[in-house]
Parts: sequence; C-alpha cells; structure tokens
Amino acid sequence: MILKTFSEVSAGILGQTVAIQPLISKIGGVQRLALFDLDRTLIDLDTAFRRWANEFTEQRHLGPEDLAWLVSQDRDAHPHREAFFTRVRERFALAEPVEELWAGYRRRMPHLVQCYPGVLAGLAELRATGWRVGIVTNGMADNQLGKLRRTGLADAVDGYAVSGVEGIRKPETGLFEVAAQRCGTNLAEGGWMVGDNFIADIQGAQTAGLRTIWIDRGTWPGQKHQADHVVAGIAEAIAIMRDRH
Repeated sequence: MILKTFSEVSAGILGQTVAIQPLISKIGGVQRLALFDLDRTLIDLDTAFRRWANEFTEQRHLGPEDLAWLVSQDRDAHPHREAFFTRVRERFALAEPVEELWAGYRRRMPHLVQCYPGVLAGLAELRATGWRVGIVTNGMADNQLGKLRRTGLADAVDGYAVSGVEGIRKPETGLFEVAAQRCGTNLAEGGWMVGDNFIADIQGAQTAGLRTIWIDRGTWPGQKHQADHVVAGIAEAIAIMRDRH
C-alpha cells in the first residue's frame, strides 16, 4: 500500500516522548478538509487525450477522419479505457491485444497531462491558510500515480487515494475515508469535495458526509443535483472554499 500522510511530531516533555498530531482548523463545525478529483478537475485530461490521439494517428498513418473519430469517442461518453481500446482495435483492425494498447496509453498519458491554470498556486494557498488538501481518484495505479508525480500534484497535497492502489472506487465512501486519513483527518467532522463526475464525486461525497462543489463541464445535461455549489472550473471552486472560511 502506498502511504502519504502527515508525519507525527515527537517532543520530549518531562522526559517522555509524546506524539503531537497536527491541529485541524474548523469553521462553523466543519473542518478545513478539501478533497479533489484528479481528471478533468485538477488536470486537463481532454487536452492530453487529444495530444495522445494526434500521436496515435501519426504513428499509425491514419487520417484526419480517424483522429476525429477517436476524439468523438472520448468526448461523447468518456468510456472506460478498456472498452475504448476494444472499439479502437476493432475499428482499425489492429494486431495488438486490447491490454497492450491500454498499457501503452497509460505509459504515455502521464507525460501529456498538465494541471489547469492556477491549480498548484490555488492548492498552495489553501494549505497556507490551514486547509488539509487531498486527492481522490479512480483509475489504474500506474496511470494515476504517474499523473500525480509528473504534474507535481503528489507534492502539492497532504495525501491522496487512488482506486487502483486501494482496491475500492468512488462513489464508495471508503476511498474518501482513505484520502482523509492520508491528510491526517477523518470524515466524521466533514469537509469539502470538488469534482466533475456527478455520481462518483458529488453523490459519493454527499454519502460520505462532505459538502460538494460540482464542476459542470456539460457532460450531465439536465441532471438534477443537490451539490452545494456548481461552478465552471477549478479556480472558482477553490475561491469558494477560500472565501467561505
């Protein structure tokens, strides 16, 4: 298991060594815990995917219509990558097995992703004002951990939980709890979750007892929701938490 938590601080008091746990700031009974989804919340996965699709079509000498098809498949459904590469293999009559295509994608994607503008500065600002900041993400361990490390996000937060590492996925409460624990907190005293997936991020976080900020990117048209806030991008979400507390 990959651990990333706040370290305990030891101090000598009257000849005894005691553990001093970090203090968690609270406002209005809700602790300053901010959890974030990764893909399409903190990092621009759509632009990275288009970069990958360009490389894929160039390497295989495919045409513009094939590039358009790849992008449309991703945009219209955001399918699980195994299902996506099953369709890719069938359409282009590729010899490689699906797992090999998918593994190649996972190796390449961490080198293509970038944070949305202002993400690292915004997270640093939250932490500087007493927030514990974590990431909760579904996905394969190699891909998601690679993204976290290559973008600098692994060092920009207090803890993270990856479904492929933990064996549990959002919207299950357990993954949110793991992330909170990695930040030196727990879910009992609440906190906030920011994400773009209405079910995995918003409904999952609400079930876990968190307040929610939904980044609506237009992929859930007409969806009724009970998110505490709806925003267009990550900068607005960070500003809401910063200004409320």
